[in-house]
Amino acid sequence: MGKDLKNREIGKGLSQRKDGHYSARFLSKTGTRKEKYFDTLVQARNWLDAARKEDEGLTIAPFEMASDLVLENDILPTKEDMTVDQWFNFWLENIVPDLRSNTLRNYKDRYKFNIKPIIGNLSLQAIKPMHCKKVLLEMEKGYSGSTIKQTYITMGTMFKAALMNDVISKHPMDGLKYIIKTKPKSDINVLSLDEQKKFLEAARESSNYKQYLLILETGLRTGELVALTWDSIDFENKTLTVDKSLEYRHSRGNWEAGPPKTEAGYRTIPLTNKAFKIFQELHTDKRFRRESSDLNQKLKFKDKITGQIRTLHMKELVFISPQTGMPIKNSAYDTQLYKLCEKAGIKHISMHTLRHTYATRAIERDINPKALQKLLGHATLQTTTDTYVHVTDDAKVDAVNLFESNEPAIFKMA
Repeated sequence: MGKDLKNREIGKGLSQRKDGHYSARFLSKTGTRKEKYFDTLVQARNWLDAARKEDEGLTIAPFEMASDLVLENDILPTKEDMTVDQWFNFWLENIVPDLRSNTLRNYKDRYKFNIKPIIGNLSLQAIKPMHCKKVLLEMEKGYSGSTIKQTYITMGTMFKAALMNDVISKHPMDGLKYIIKTKPKSDINVLSLDEQKKFLEAARESSNYKQYLLILETGLRTGELVALTWDSIDFENKTLTVDKSLEYRHSRGNWEAGPPKTEAGYRTIPLTNKAFKIFQELHTDKRFRRESSDLNQKLKFKDKITGQIRTLHMKELVFISPQTGMPIKNSAYDTQLYKLCEKAGIKHISMHTLRHTYATRAIERDINPKALQKLLGHATLQTTTDTYVHVTDDAKVDAVNLFESNEPAIFKMA
């Protein structure tokens, strides 16, 4: 992997010379070394991609990632001519293609539906803070705070890459003041104690009961739960290590392994007695379970912390379907949850509702927010407090009862 002068990785076949120019090189099918030098990293990446495809005998469109982006002399349009559309497409295909599929999908959606209609056709050099703010203001009436925040992050990230690659001289969002309106805490879907009890009673005979109970005992994300392998559990110390995720990609028709959502998502969780008992029972019954031949797959993914390529052996997964012998898709979990909620006579919930419920129960039991942040794998304490440190109806009743029971005698009525 090549590096620039600041020792940052910039891609295979790319490097930065001491004079500041960028080198792009590769070995052709005939064994001939091809190399060229450029003023910017963008130009070097673009030439390398086109030259490799030409060497492989592939037909190259004027520029495959954007029909209106024409290559002239193996370089991108000049800084003055480049539009936001052209930069976004190049950035997505050449600078951040190895990001998680969910992240890339969010970038594409937010650009297509919110950023492109406002500034897509404008010159990249002409973008100012007022343009970026207009994108966010246009979203206020019809979008949630979390979606607006995704748009804010998409713009910030794509423009930062343009700045780092010398495509623009100043970040257009510098000095932009905009308060992202977060989703009201009261709107977060959480099971009350009574609803939680009814749900578990309805789910007790379901094939996924142990998964639901485990999230309520650990607060795992669904992808983290699905990706658990036997080496994730330390039976001696009664801990669980979260260091990967797994999700079925319907658009591609395959399973995809990856790192946790954030670096903070890498964590080791002490197990409650209930959670530990679940793993003990599953391990005891492991030899009797039905396994599909497709479970022999080995999925590669890049570790977010070490940068190394790791392998998830699907045969070592803790949870698989007794019907199919394969992991259970997120959509299948949600379908069963819908039916169980109908059976329990409670509001409809998702898998993430169980994670919300775990966090809420923790707050109600006075668990320190900083400790909860680590257990949930949140990148910042603010995420934990803004999302979960709210008061449920059950907690408010308990607080009033506690206040009344501790009332000084002088205030008590005769």
